[in-house]
Amino acid sequence: MTERDLDFSFLRPRVRWIFLVSIGTFILAVLISIASEILLENIQSLVFSFIILLLVIGIGIVFDTIGIAAAVADESPFHAKAAKKVFGAKNAIYLIRNADQVANLCNDVIGDISGIVSGVIGAALVFRFVVEQPGLDRALFSIVMTGFIASLTVGGKSVGKIVALERANSIIFMLSLVLARIEQVVPGAFSFTNKSNKKRR
Repeated sequence: MTERDLDFSFLRPRVRWIFLVSIGTFILAVLISIASEILLENIQSLVFSFIILLLVIGIGIVFDTIGIAAAVADESPFHAKAAKKVFGAKNAIYLIRNADQVANLCNDVIGDISGIVSGVIGAALVFRFVVEQPGLDRALFSIVMTGFIASLTVGGKSVGKIVALERANSIIFMLSLVLARIEQVVPGAFSFTNKSNKKRR
């Protein structure tokens, strides 16, 4: 092991981001969990509750795919698009240049929170099923529900990773178009992307 292997000074520029994302994740996880609990308490339909569960799992899969795509996407094609002033190209360059933050936000923050929330919703569904079906074995149903959520999440993310590796640039470009559209509706919402690109040139 060399001295270079023990040098972690490259983390210093990211300390602020790490701190902010840690605090933000805590707050976001608490708020989403509370919102999920309130929502489930006011929804009487088991079918609709199950749809919400699938939606939360789907969100985790989609953002996990985006995070992987950002990490493996190739920046060079977007420079050509940016030179031709293709709509959204500058946003794509920013996403790729900040792939570590994009992956952290998508995979770790949103992805992990989705996993936590899906577990909370799953537990709520088990409780509701047991209340409505007294003869149901709670332990067995809880195990089945946990297995279902885990298998759907892992299976979905496996598919997402394959898609991300094969279509990374397309995924990032689609995301950049969404960000660009938001900028049109809310001017300056992502203006930092353009500033970042200019500084790095």
